Amino acid sequence: MSFFGKLFGKKEKESLDQGLQKTKEGFLSKITKAIAGKSTVDEEVLDNLEDALVSADVGIDTTVQIIERIEQRVAKDKYLNTSELNRLLQQEIEAVLVDAQENKSYNFNTELPAKPFVMLVVGVNGVGKTTTIGKLAYNFKKAGKSVLLGAADTFRAAAVDQLTIWSERVGVPIVKQAMGSDPASVAFDTVQSGLAKGVDVIIIDTAGRLHNKAHLMDELGKIRRVVQKLIPQAPHEVMLVLDGSTGQNALEQAKHFTATTDVSALTITKLDGTAKGGVVLAIANQFKIPVKFIGVGEKMEDLLVFDKHEFVDSLFKLG
Repeated sequence: MSFFGKLFGKKEKESLDQGLQKTKEGFLSKITKAIAGKSTVDEEVLDNLEDALVSADVGIDTTVQIIERIEQRVAKDKYLNTSELNRLLQQEIEAVLVDAQENKSYNFNTELPAKPFVMLVVGVNGVGKTTTIGKLAYNFKKAGKSVLLGAADTFRAAAVDQLTIWSERVGVPIVKQAMGSDPASVAFDTVQSGLAKGVDVIIIDTAGRLHNKAHLMDELGKIRRVVQKLIPQAPHEVMLVLDGSTGQNALEQAKHFTATTDVSALTITKLDGTAKGGVVLAIANQFKIPVKFIGVGEKMEDLLVFDKHEFVDSLFKLG
């Protein structure tokens, strides 16, 4: 069975619809205003549409790309009317996401490509990194997989304490050391323990500092090297967690982390409390790194597999 695959049921769709409510309300109202009273898609409609996309934090570059694609479509059909614009916009937004989503998202229930499957989770403090790790552990365990957590963010006592709370809440073991311990040492102990116990998934938390990029790069490089002493192909995933509610600031964080480490996947959190959900499109398109998960609520079930079709569908769904 493949590790990648679609996993989107009725419950997940309802969570996505609800989680994108604030983004959708602002986005759709602006699009409605952009085409109000118009019978054809003209330059004014496209300008208004551009403003609507930018204000939803889709980002300048991605917005321009979408608008240019729509202009090409309009040029082919001189009689394209505004009632068709929503459908056209959905298609072009989804097309922008295609390249970034070459690898389909995880299906927690299917076979993993390696055992243990080692995930290194990175991101600045406050983005929901530790909470995301807890939710990942919950979903994997719910799917019948054994999970081990590693508390390698040893510079903040709160980070270790929070991850410990999540391990107890989910009911999975955790490897940790004293405050200020070498993060690479914690990572090594975690993987060594995971191998001894025969676990399916190892998820390692890392320090969320960005002010010293050289230090961050050195630290993550050291973690990678010690892990590879035990499993040469590990880590199998480097997951960057970004806070979707920060809009363009999340893009800046992505620039820093992708410049300093080999990020292979993205999780975008806190989309339920913001009107800036369009940033998902900007991030996925600009970095060409797959968005694997999105966070749309506080509950453990509210970490959803990212499905580009379902995401765009929910973005345009009325009601």
